[in-house]
Amino acid sequence: MKLKNMGWPEVREAARSTVAVLPLGAIEQHGPHLAVSTDSGIVSKIADAVEERLGDSVVLCPTLVFGSSHHHLHFPGTLSLRADLYTQVLLDLVRSLVAGGFRRIVLFNGHGGNVTPARQALALASHEFDPSENPNIALATYWELAGKAFAGAPPMESPALSHACEYETSLMLHLFPERVRMEAVQRAARPASNGYIPWEDDEPSRGVTMIKKTEFISSNGSSGEPHKGTAAKGAHLFRAAVEAAVEFVTSFKNWPLMEDLRSE
Repeated sequence: MKLKNMGWPEVREAARSTVAVLPLGAIEQHGPHLAVSTDSGIVSKIADAVEERLGDSVVLCPTLVFGSSHHHLHFPGTLSLRADLYTQVLLDLVRSLVAGGFRRIVLFNGHGGNVTPARQALALASHEFDPSENPNIALATYWELAGKAFAGAPPMESPALSHACEYETSLMLHLFPERVRMEAVQRAARPASNGYIPWEDDEPSRGVTMIKKTEFISSNGSSGEPHKGTAAKGAHLFRAAVEAAVEFVTSFKNWPLMEDLRSE
């Protein structure tokens, strides 16, 4: 079921027995070869396929197309909400869903920059709602749900999804070929390895994080190996993402609402 097509009595009736799925995207630069709508487009297509598969088990909300993308602001076309505001936007949307009767809510994410502020929104929502409505609210990022398919398993040739990379380029060639300009693909210049920070995704993380704006870590706003992207790889990735998301949402729908375990 799509929320945009429902009247409020239908929503009220559906809320207690369904999972509300809110896709999270971004409008931001994706190198010289991909449209700024890449993240929002991909996550929306995956979410639509999940809704088609699960039908009355889910209520699919409209995609929040704007994300937390300030690290890309020096590249034209990026439209970003600052991280603290994005957290509050998500918290207000969760409040709206809880007020509408939903007790199982999935923030279905398609942009890496959304993860930290979305987790903060979940922490604030837990503090606010656990003593009363006690909903189950989860953040799920599609490429993490799908595991090895987005971490180097064949037919992919690079080790992990990054940004405007082989993976996103392949998905866009499959889903939105009109938004891809393969003739503009360039492998970006990236910082030299220091042994700790994985500026490129062929170096594993060692638990050290350093945040820099995109122009300091990529000469053209892309990363990875976008020249290796193909529509066939994109179809493979799309199937894997949909299957993983369907499996998760189906499981999540049956999770019991959690209880306070303190002994009286």
